[in-house]
Amino acid sequence: MGEIQPKKKKLTPVRKRKPKGKLYFTQLHEDAIVEYAREETELVRRQELYTKYIGPTFNEMVDKIVFTYKFTSLPNVDDLKSECKVFLTTVLGKFDPAKGSKAFSYFSVITKNWFIHKVKKNSLQMKREVYYDDMSKDSEFFHMSVENDYEDKREKHEFWQDMWQEMGKWDAQDLKDNERKVLEAIKILLADPEAIEIFNKKAIYLYIREITGLNTKQVVSNLNRIRKKYHLFKRKWNQA
Repeated sequence: MGEIQPKKKKLTPVRKRKPKGKLYFTQLHEDAIVEYAREETELVRRQELYTKYIGPTFNEMVDKIVFTYKFTSLPNVDDLKSECKVFLTTVLGKFDPAKGSKAFSYFSVITKNWFIHKVKKNSLQMKREVYYDDMSKDSEFFHMSVENDYEDKREKHEFWQDMWQEMGKWDAQDLKDNERKVLEAIKILLADPEAIEIFNKKAIYLYIREITGLNTKQVVSNLNRIRKKYHLFKRKWNQA
């Protein structure tokens, strides 16, 4: 009998790992930034390093940070991204690897803080716009109030002018003696009201009593007659 041959094990195919996305910030880019930051690096070499390595890396880094931290809501975000990339070139020479930080971490933090500053600035600007908008409304209301205040004062002035003329007509009427005394007392009070300290209605009666020499009952009785004339005048004036 022939020898039994062992069964061959089926080889499970090894799945190849999908290659990770291409890293945009590698050691090569790190070294390029370090070399760029050295004082002895010549201008031509710096331009070469920036064009070939640093510039494209900054472009992608800024785009990723804006997307990751939701800075996309900023107005004119594309212009801000371009502005940030220009800003990064101005601080390239300040990077010092001797302080222990990696270029990727260093410039990532700078980029994030730059956009955070823009967010705060935009928020402040929006508050100011709201404030100015409210202020303009308040200002408009103020001017309207001033205009209305002027109209009110003018209306009162015209009212009292007509009122004095009307009181002159009452004076020409056939008034009773006590009624005329009360009317004259009212004219005195109205002619210079600021010179008289009046705290309540009772004080008015006291002043009229002092001026006319009448008692309270006489003052009230004749004042009611004059009040009727006043109400009639005011009704006509309001309807004019």
